[in-house]
Parts: sequence; structure tokens; C-alpha cells
Amino acid sequence: MIYEILTCVFLLLGGVLSIVAAAGVLRMPDLFIRMHAATKVGTVGVSSITIGLMIHFHTITVTSRGLLVIAFFLLTAPVAAHMIARAAYRSGVSLWLLTRIDEWKTHGTIEKEEE
Repeated sequence: MIYEILTCVFLLLGGVLSIVAAAGVLRMPDLFIRMHAATKVGTVGVSSITIGLMIHFHTITVTSRGLLVIAFFLLTAPVAAHMIARAAYRSGVSLWLLTRIDEWKTHGTIEKEEE
């Protein structure tokens, strides 16, 4: 009984967080903020769904694979988001009009940092 309740809670939480991530991608004003919403909330949503599946199946093979999926998302999503943001900034994607701080611009361009 408790396993079914926990499974439902984690699956619903993951589904709601995935919907919030999708809404963030659609509603946010620029690429960088959209990517932040998708990466942060999407990773937690996928992790919650995976935890729900691990509780539901309750076997060592599913649990070990689930832990690998969660570790993969936690390790790759932030790195991928950083690389996409850096490439977008370098290619000239404009920031939102109300962005007040551009740390890369105030510290010099990326090309100067690499030299």
C-alpha cells in the first residue's frame, strides 16, 4: 500500500515538474532563461519519475538502472546547458531587454579569456 502511494506521488510530482519545465520553455523571454527552466526543472522531473518507477518495480535491476539514469541526467544536463549557452552567447544571441548584468561582457569577451 505504501509503495503504491509513494509511486503515485513521485510520478505525479515528476509529471507536474515536466509540465512546469515545458511552460517555462514556452513562456520565458529569451534562450538563456528558457534553457535554465528546462534544465533545472526537467532534471528534477525526470529524476522523480525514475524514482517512482524504481519504487514501483522494487527490483535490484530496475533500481540500479534507475540510479544510472538519474546520475546521467545530473551529470550531463548542466554541462550541456552550459555549452549551449556559451555557444549561443558567442554566436550573438541577444539577451532579454531587461537583463541587467552581463558578466561575460563586463569581464571581456570569451575569445580574450582563451588567449
